[in-house]
Amino acid sequence: MTRSSGSTRTLRSDIIFTFILALACYLAWLLREVLVLLYVSALFAVVLSPVVRATARLHIGRWQPFKGSAILFLLLTAAAAVTAFGFLALPPVLEDLQQFGAEMPVRLPAALERIRQIPFAAQLNTGEISARLQDFASQGVTYLLLSIRGWAGKLFDLITGLILTVYFILEGDHAYNWFLSFFQPESRDRLDKTLKRAEIRMEKWLLGQGSLMLILGVTSTIVYLSLHVRYACALGVLTGMLNIIPVIGAAVCIAIALLVAAIDSWGRVAGIAIFYVIYLQVENSYLTPRIMRSSVNLPGLAILVALLLGGALEGVVGAMVSVPTAVLAAVLVDEYLVNKEAA
Repeated sequence: MTRSSGSTRTLRSDIIFTFILALACYLAWLLREVLVLLYVSALFAVVLSPVVRATARLHIGRWQPFKGSAILFLLLTAAAAVTAFGFLALPPVLEDLQQFGAEMPVRLPAALERIRQIPFAAQLNTGEISARLQDFASQGVTYLLLSIRGWAGKLFDLITGLILTVYFILEGDHAYNWFLSFFQPESRDRLDKTLKRAEIRMEKWLLGQGSLMLILGVTSTIVYLSLHVRYACALGVLTGMLNIIPVIGAAVCIAIALLVAAIDSWGRVAGIAIFYVIYLQVENSYLTPRIMRSSVNLPGLAILVALLLGGALEGVVGAMVSVPTAVLAAVLVDEYLVNKEAA
């Protein structure tokens, strides 16, 4: 009788546990966007914590900033850098766009005539091409107006993520200790040591990613200046900054640089295209695997797979956090799943 009641209690507990687990998975699926935002914010808080700590150790006379003022100083510095870049880079671009718009009715027929001189392009109907270009421009303006709402939502998510990152940096220790309190003391100590190892390796990712951004920014600026491309310095800085977004950042940089170079000369377009073909091969096959492997101690194949999976799951955001996530997963797998005694 006792065995039967114990079996019934166990079966009932299993059913309740399964139901709660299914309900939790369903709620997680409904709240997946919020959970992804929380995860990304917490991950960036971990990655940026060394920068905040280094800033907090600075001395300005007798005044030494604490963590809160260090974050404020970093935010103000970033905002000042973006503002200065905008004031230096945007005026010549806007002036050229205004001039290009005024000269468009005259320059478009000449450009179409140059296209007709290309082999196998003499049979093109320039009138039809001109009409299609005008239709494309009008459709582009309509699409831009319709997508303002979507961009506003993305901007709101970005601001929310920034605020969450700041709060995680300021109060992350309390949240971390609260999370560990759910585990038994023995398991808690082991998990704490494991996550601390993962934190150290994830912090080094920022150094590796910064190195890749600096290399691309400097080399692209040199190439733009040597080819006499318009806005060479601004394009170089933008190229280095966008390289924080794997794959997509490089694609955007290539498109912008080619469009700017196409305004003046097809030879500059060819030069930039050759540069990017060579650089992307060097970066993907040599720089990224070696720099990231030395920073986060992951094989090059694991880094490339993580970038592909992160981009496929969450697009730009997934690609940005793919390598730190891979580091966290590697440390947890190594601690809890790898049989070290058998190895």
